[in-house]
Amino acid sequence: MAMLALDIGATKFAAAVVDPHYALHGVRRVAAASDDPWAACRDLLVTVAGDNEVSAVGIGSAGPVDVPAGVIEPLNLAAWREGFPIVEHVRALFPDAVVRLAIDGACLVLAEHRVGGLRGVDNGLALTVSSGVGGGIIADGRVVVGRTGNAGHIGHIVVPGDDTACPCGGFGCVEAVASGMSSVRWARARGWVGDTGVELASAAHDGDPIALAAMARAGTALGQGISSAAALLDVDRVVISGGFAHSGEPLWGPLRAAVARHARLDFIRELTVELSTLSEGATLVGAGVLAVEAAARGRSD
Repeated sequence: MAMLALDIGATKFAAAVVDPHYALHGVRRVAAASDDPWAACRDLLVTVAGDNEVSAVGIGSAGPVDVPAGVIEPLNLAAWREGFPIVEHVRALFPDAVVRLAIDGACLVLAEHRVGGLRGVDNGLALTVSSGVGGGIIADGRVVVGRTGNAGHIGHIVVPGDDTACPCGGFGCVEAVASGMSSVRWARARGWVGDTGVELASAAHDGDPIALAAMARAGTALGQGISSAAALLDVDRVVISGGFAHSGEPLWGPLRAAVARHARLDFIRELTVELSTLSEGATLVGAGVLAVEAAARGRSD
């Protein structure tokens, strides 16, 4: 019997077999199909499962989500923006499997808490900074999920003094300022020539002034959001993953400076912010945690 992990992101889908120790095997990734996302997910899951019977599937998805209803509404995936019953479709594909759904931020913090930088931490925050900005919360040793499963949406904390439009419909959200995609758009509007966050980070390391300004803007927004969330939640450790988080000092220097400036209350003065050490993709690892722990209970939520 196999347990599967599925990560539904804004630009790619990933799946793997997960073992009882949360290790991933046979990881496969495909581009997020804009015309028929379910076909891409279905084929990916079937390929990863192979000839194995499937006992459990953990799904981590970009949000918003409606966990009780088993529905996802990813902001950056137009075909599913109005809602897609992912749990129903996965159950139809694997009728004997236990299926669990969580927002990507909850999967992220599960992964960090079980095998990453939040092991042994009862109160912490995990972020992913990539094409979007997501987050998850550990409070008193438990993942905070909220009423609909969307707790931890740090990407939609509002940055002071910024009115950049966000895909959520609001303005000035951390995601609209600090994600890789948003930073690229901001830099291109000011004359930088490039297409990806990786290219932007490379240009910043080479001293390009527009790229450096874009990175400083993103890092400052992240530091402000982290400081606000740390004070709200009374946490002392934050772990950040995601492709854009690996941009190095042009991003992390302004981020640390913003934390030093804003995290001034006594109970968060020792706040630490670290880069994740999980290499396979923390959301996919967290989806694997969902599958393993659901299989152990023998039921779905």
